[in-house]
Amino acid sequence: MENMKKSTVSKVLIAIDSFKGSLTSLEAGNAAADGIKRVFPDAVTVVRPVADGGEGTADALTEGLSGTKITAEVTDPSGRKITAEYGVLPDGTAVIEMAAASGLTLIPESQRDPMHTTSFGTGELIRSAIEKGCRRFIIGIGGSATNDGGIGCLQALGFGMLNENGRQVDFGAAGLAQLHHIDMSGALPRLSECTFNIACDVKNPLCGERGCSKVFARQKGADDTMIAEMDALLMRYAELTKHYIPTSSPDAEGAGAAGGMGFALMNYLGAEMHSGISLILDETNFADAVKSADIVITGEGCLDGQTAMGKAPVGIAAIAKKYGKPVIAISGIVGREAEKCNSAGIDAFFPILRSVCTAEEAMEKTAAAHNLSDTAEQIFRLLAIRT
Repeated sequence: MENMKKSTVSKVLIAIDSFKGSLTSLEAGNAAADGIKRVFPDAVTVVRPVADGGEGTADALTEGLSGTKITAEVTDPSGRKITAEYGVLPDGTAVIEMAAASGLTLIPESQRDPMHTTSFGTGELIRSAIEKGCRRFIIGIGGSATNDGGIGCLQALGFGMLNENGRQVDFGAAGLAQLHHIDMSGALPRLSECTFNIACDVKNPLCGERGCSKVFARQKGADDTMIAEMDALLMRYAELTKHYIPTSSPDAEGAGAAGGMGFALMNYLGAEMHSGISLILDETNFADAVKSADIVITGEGCLDGQTAMGKAPVGIAAIAKKYGKPVIAISGIVGREAEKCNSAGIDAFFPILRSVCTAEEAMEKTAAAHNLSDTAEQIFRLLAIRT
């Protein structure tokens, strides 16, 4: 130890995705900053909330860019009235999470049924933002409870998704079975003034073996019979759409995102699909913050092989590596094939669990924050030593 000298860290950029069910992105970042300050009390710690299009996207952008929160009454996936929030940034951009109005976590597992769950509430959030003057939208469509091809969302925006009697079809994928023709004349006129950017990393087509029904619907409550039926109904919906929008295609990348919401937004609202984390990082000018940092800290609740396939931590690492910055990830747990993250730009990763415990104990907010802070402290105690 005699020939070891104290190293210094002047500025740390912290961008940790939420530990879902435990810590928000901002809470996780602040916990890491607390641990770092124990070792380098004079270091500047910059905490940037991040998300990749799923839960926490609205919070990440609204908090990161000093926006405001708006509350609206909407229809949840089961048709009940709830209140949901969305963000409005200082430039007037609305940031909406599909999960806030049409999310899987809004329905008890025993009540999940994609034949009847609707995306109507997401359309109500869009309508609310338009009425408040927003014309630019960022919509995260992760975590949906629906498989209705986005027709509920379109109904809320004034589109006529009509049965053979000229009436709006029922909610859910069951409504697709009734769909006879589509009337776009009643859509909100101000939609033509709006631009929509979708934060989503799902590239699945609408139908087929990789389509939304066969890949994602089971977790939303579907059985084998339901999956086959919904896949056929979505193909019929795509064929009907082509009569009105000749350029539409069920095979487009992302058409199957959020139970076909991607298909609806791309074709009926002219939305553009983006990598979730890339869109968020661009919006927050993350690269500018990286340039002046000595080190970048990232992470998420579970770091594993899926992380390396484009989730938030490796998106952050990719930018950091453009500027030659070291990247360390801190996670709740480490899963299979997490080592793939090393070749994706994360120099080292560390789980925060310090003893054997139940999942509930590990995810308790105070315990998770303490564990994260303590892990960050130990990492930076190591970084403080150089030979």
